[in-house]
Parts: sequence; structure tokens; C-alpha cells
Amino acid sequence: MAKRAIINIDETKCDGCGLCVNACAEGAIKIVEGKAKLVNEIFCDGLGACLGSCPKGAITIIEREAKPFDEEAVKLHLRLINRKEQPPCECLDFAPNHKLNNWPIQMKLVSVNAPFLKNAELLIAADCTAFSFKKFHEKILGNKKLLIACPKLDDAGFYLEKLADIFRLNNIRYITVLRMTVPCCGGISWIVKEAMKRAQVEIPLEEKIIDIDGNMKE
Repeated sequence: MAKRAIINIDETKCDGCGLCVNACAEGAIKIVEGKAKLVNEIFCDGLGACLGSCPKGAITIIEREAKPFDEEAVKLHLRLINRKEQPPCECLDFAPNHKLNNWPIQMKLVSVNAPFLKNAELLIAADCTAFSFKKFHEKILGNKKLLIACPKLDDAGFYLEKLADIFRLNNIRYITVLRMTVPCCGGISWIVKEAMKRAQVEIPLEEKIIDIDGNMKE
């Protein structure tokens, strides 16, 4: 068996809410004795559509030896469990002249091996920045792939692990961190730098800071 991306469920974090079951278009997850379980590794495409659905951060994407994803087996499985086939998570590349270059942009929803991440230049932005800096698209985003997060209100540990996986798997070429000047927003810079350490990679990094008056600090 070859190594490939596949989900991993931390049962110590899972509370059995079942949101991941509904989020998985392939029916690869079910609740067994109060915990989410991977039904069969051939049903998991490794794209991570279930990641953003887990409120506990119990699901991650790892690389390990696993049987290859089997689309025909999934179709049969869905018929057997009486579920309709659903389109996969829309991890998209947009046309170059589009204001956004990828979707989704919320870091919780982005699969760590989404195609648009390969060899990408990333803009990792605190989510308040786009509302505070009126020339966000023109002056900051450009052709970069965008990931947004809030280091204050979101689970920083979850983002740390996810970014480490993204950095490890995708040969990221350059990172721009965009944050607000307020102290709590500095956490996003720390998360990015710590994730690089965990991934054992060195990626050129630039930090830009937006003041609360909507101007970029020099």
C-alpha cells in the first residue's frame, strides 16, 4: 500500500455529535458507541470536507499507508446506506482576474491538501483586516491564496496543527501575514511561525499590520 492523505479521528476529543457524518459526502464516517469512526479507508478521499464540521477539532488529515480511494465502491456504499451522492467540497481555483483566487477561504474549512495550496504564495489574514483596510484586494491579496482566521475567538491549537500540515505537505513558497494592530491579533503571527517550526520548514515570511484607523502601519 502507498502512503496517501486520509482522515484521522482523535476519539479522546470526539463527543459523538455526528456533524462529520453529515459532512462526509462519501459516507465514510459513522457514529459507533458514541464516537466517530472511519467506516472503511477506501471510502475516504482525503480531501477533508469533514474537517470544518467538527466543533472539537477531533478530525485531522494525516499521511499514512492506506488502500486507495475507490470511487465505485463509494457509489455502491452510498446506495446500500440509502444516501444520495453529493458533490465534493468545493476547493476551487478561480480565474486570475477574480477578486478571490481560491475557495474556501476560512482556515477551518480548507483541506490541508487542497490543490490550490500546492506551491502557493499564501496570505494568512486575521478576518477583521478585510473589513478594516478598504484596498484589501488591490493592495494585499493580488494573486495570493487566502486563508482567514481569528486568533482570539477561534481555536488557536487547531489552526496551529492545520497550518503545520499545510506547510509540511504543500511546498508553500511565500507567506504574508496580515493582522490588526491590537495585541490579541498578534497571535496569528505566532501561530504561523510556530507551525513552521513544527513542520520543520523555512518559508519566507512578511508581516503587514493594519491600524484601527484603517491604514497600514509602516
